[in-house]
Amino acid sequence: MSTALIILAAGQGTRMNSDLPKVLHKLGGVPLFAHALAAGRALDAEKTVLVVGYGGDDVARAAHAIDPDIVIVEQGEQLGTGHAVAQARGAMRDFEGEVVVLYGDTPFIRPQTLRAMADARADFDLVVLGFEATGPGRYGRLIMNGPHLKRIVEFKNADAAQKKITFCNSGIKMASARVMFDLIGRVESENAGGEYYLTDIVEIANQRGLSATAVSCDEAETLGVNSRQELAAAEAAFQKRARADALENGVALTAPDTVFFALDTVLARDVVVEPNVVFGAGVTVDSGALIRAFSHLEGCHVGSGAIVGPYARLRPGADLSKDARVGNFVELKNSAIGEGSQVNHLAYVGDTTIGAHSNIGGGAVTCNFDGVSKHRTIIGDRAFIGSDTMLIAPVKIGDEAMTASGSVITKDVPDGALAVGRAAQKIFPGGARKLFEKYKAAKAGRGKSQ
Repeated sequence: MSTALIILAAGQGTRMNSDLPKVLHKLGGVPLFAHALAAGRALDAEKTVLVVGYGGDDVARAAHAIDPDIVIVEQGEQLGTGHAVAQARGAMRDFEGEVVVLYGDTPFIRPQTLRAMADARADFDLVVLGFEATGPGRYGRLIMNGPHLKRIVEFKNADAAQKKITFCNSGIKMASARVMFDLIGRVESENAGGEYYLTDIVEIANQRGLSATAVSCDEAETLGVNSRQELAAAEAAFQKRARADALENGVALTAPDTVFFALDTVLARDVVVEPNVVFGAGVTVDSGALIRAFSHLEGCHVGSGAIVGPYARLRPGADLSKDARVGNFVELKNSAIGEGSQVNHLAYVGDTTIGAHSNIGGGAVTCNFDGVSKHRTIIGDRAFIGSDTMLIAPVKIGDEAMTASGSVITKDVPDGALAVGRAAQKIFPGGARKLFEKYKAAKAGRGKSQ
């Protein structure tokens, strides 16, 4: 049966002490809510609904950048989790499959946990995700009778015996769309907070003769992020897991604790990563590549056998082919580097296509921006760009062409040609001494006047 996700992301997160909506704070290089989206992909969700509130326009823009098909609904008034889910009813009007309620600030739910909930749905009308809490504190308690979940009791309403229960509520729930919205429609707000609580649907389900159960997961999966301290702890937990996964998958990390990953980082087997490397969002590295120390990569692809760094920066749109080399203090942006080509040191290459087995000399710059628009540079196969060449885009350098060091290139260079674009050198005998004497005299005069 088809599945839909409802992700609750309406809260401001006042404990974050930030103007930014809580779910837009980044964890693993992406907004918090993106982790719930990633977990939900395990269920091959046909539809995803994101319930927004504070900063809703900003959250919606970020969501559509990740998934253009995501449906945005607004919870204008914050009246509880049950009320938040109810806002998705219109968007789910014609949907007849399964519904999973997730939270944009709970990033560590594993795909296999959601699959376990889906398996339990074969025998129960409503499935809740629970966990054994080491310190139950103020979590809601799950009241079980064998495999059956009878109700969820909030801590403030629990008696002494119920407070001793350690099986607690994560908030995540699964049911058919019909059952979910029927139960939500029966939730009332007759409580101290005047809110509609999603937890009430368990007791309502039992009253209506429906069956409910709870699936258990590791407590670490239920970690919520509500403050800067919790965000920092979550980042540490995410990185620890990502490093362990990379090592398990055959990636060599020479100093694992100094390497930082994004949620969607993909490193193939036999990639080697040296110390102090940061992977931003959208990075793919093929087998056998070497990422050397102090490099920063985001939104890029590194081909097999390629070498990056040390101290290299690969920005979005950088694409390195097999055995390409990008060396120290090189910055690439929106550029394709052909097989075996080298950009070894102190160069900026932006909006450029470089063919195979070409060499870009130290200090070379593709001047891609005229102050209004970006322009592209094309460099052919086996070309040689001399050190400190300024390539004024749009410009094309042909196959096996060469530019002389220190040149400013403003016109296309044909295949096999040498281009020299620099002013003639002039020599003034004794000119240096005369100039220095002039400068020293001027400096001494300024000293006396003070």
